[in-house]
Amino acid sequence: MSDLVTSADGVLTVSVSTPNNGTALDDDAVDEAVLALTDLAAGKRDERVILLRGTGKNFCAGGNVGSFASAPDRPAFLAQLADQLHRMIGLLDSCGRPVVVAAKGWAAGAGMSLTLHGDVVVGGPSTKMRPAYRGIGLSPDGGLTWTLPRAVGPARARAIILTDKVIGADEALALGLLSEIVDDEQVDTRARELAVELAAGPAATLEATAALLRGSADTTLVDQMAAESASIARLGGDPDGIEGVDAFVAKRKPVWP
Repeated sequence: MSDLVTSADGVLTVSVSTPNNGTALDDDAVDEAVLALTDLAAGKRDERVILLRGTGKNFCAGGNVGSFASAPDRPAFLAQLADQLHRMIGLLDSCGRPVVVAAKGWAAGAGMSLTLHGDVVVGGPSTKMRPAYRGIGLSPDGGLTWTLPRAVGPARARAIILTDKVIGADEALALGLLSEIVDDEQVDTRARELAVELAAGPAATLEATAALLRGSADTTLVDQMAAESASIARLGGDPDGIEGVDAFVAKRKPVWP
């Protein structure tokens, strides 16, 4: 792996943008993330949590519009970029690991789309989200037209995307697009801290809970409760569940496998 995709303390970190191209989405980072997440989903890696961050002043200021403009065949180029981003997001969804996002500064375009796939999203007072597609004459990608209506409701999502609304940190927190706000200089540190804390917990429990949460968007209450019953029963015989229950009864801190 390069500096764009790293692993430590049970956390797979993907630096989706760097200062090199103005904190636009780094296509190499997406490619490398696809490879790492494919291995993770196949059981060839053992990280327990995924952390998305930017290494510059912004989480991600959107796609690299300059590369769009210079492409000999813009439709084909945009299709390839969108398809690869969607592979990455599909793997984020299917690999069963919690996703933490360090959403400092701007999360615009594809950057905003990526924040919507986070389970825990940390921002700062200067965090701003914006669809940013209308201004360059393009429609959204990254699943934004699917995730945002589910996060804030269809009417509000339509207004945000169609008017290209800028959402500040306080409003993003109120809408549930951010999980918490910390000082701007602490966003990366806090997100990393949360990712490591999650990774130190019960792995099977995290995967099962993430799967239930992600599956709930497209299921009925009855089917969701059936999935919950199957999951909690399975975990009851799993080393995580056994250790957790036994530790609680013995009034001691659990030691996770």
